[in-house]
Amino acid sequence: MEITMLRNRKAMVRTVQSLLLGQLVSLVLSVMSFTSSFVASLGVNTPLTLSFTAYLAITLVYGSIFLCRRQKLLVPWYWYLFLGFIDAQGNYLYNKAYQYSSITSVTILDCWTIAWVIILTWIFLGTKYSLRQFLGAAVCLLGLGLVLLSDAGVGGGGGTKPLLGDTLVIAGTLFFAISNVGEEFCVKKKDVVEFLSMIGLFGLLVSGCQAAILEKRVVESVNWSPEVILAFAGYAVASLMFYILTPFVLKTSGSTMFNLSLLTSDMWAVVIRIFFYRQQVDWLYYVSFILAVIGLVIYSRVDTDPVCIPSPENGDINTQYQLLHEGTAETKVESPAL
Repeated sequence: MEITMLRNRKAMVRTVQSLLLGQLVSLVLSVMSFTSSFVASLGVNTPLTLSFTAYLAITLVYGSIFLCRRQKLLVPWYWYLFLGFIDAQGNYLYNKAYQYSSITSVTILDCWTIAWVIILTWIFLGTKYSLRQFLGAAVCLLGLGLVLLSDAGVGGGGGTKPLLGDTLVIAGTLFFAISNVGEEFCVKKKDVVEFLSMIGLFGLLVSGCQAAILEKRVVESVNWSPEVILAFAGYAVASLMFYILTPFVLKTSGSTMFNLSLLTSDMWAVVIRIFFYRQQVDWLYYVSFILAVIGLVIYSRVDTDPVCIPSPENGDINTQYQLLHEGTAETKVESPAL
């Protein structure tokens, strides 16, 4: 009995720590959304250049640490190139969406990442989901559908071309889902510093090349006022913090808990829209948020019972495994070799 109570207490402490860390990531994400939206409101339409500054900050910090360690890559460089390209496209589409849609729509629709993660892990990793989890995902998507309904004109969503902006966000979440799955594997099986330094380096190269081709004239015509410079710097610092904190959430809780934690950034976006942009928020946004929360709670209610069993590899009886009860997600042991 005492062992069980101690185990439950430790599990509760880990859960609270994961929730607090997740909320810190959510707050940082809301700052990223705000600065990106603010740059777009200033008439600076350079999403690739904005991403370039973020990757530059990551590369300078973690690239320096990685060089000082002088270690060989644990994952082939071409996989980091792939993940860097995917991550850069997700950031580009996400930042581009702020030119056409409101900050509220963008941050609520980024919940599509969870739906993409379910589909990708189901197809490529062989993950099995219960009917309860599919029901939760369906309720979540229903709530997100209300955002599209509002932006179509029923509720008067903000932005010049809200449906185009919403489409860009949904496409961007697909890239983020692929990046999250690859990042979770790297930080759990390999090295966090290596991943961040490589994702920063290849993201820097990809976004830099694209910006030189697509945004050269736009960047040259930008009036680099103190406001614009501070907005770019704020986005770079917030992005650096986001990329620093994300691996810890993924390592301790996984990509599902990570995306669940980011849901609260939507309410921060509503606060920003009301108090900073002086815009009215349609009631459908609140209904959408409530449905998304209900759907994600249904999806995340997985009962687990940690039991100590011998490890099949080295016979270590102290290794803990999660035995999933019937009706919960069951993932195959094999992981894709990056």
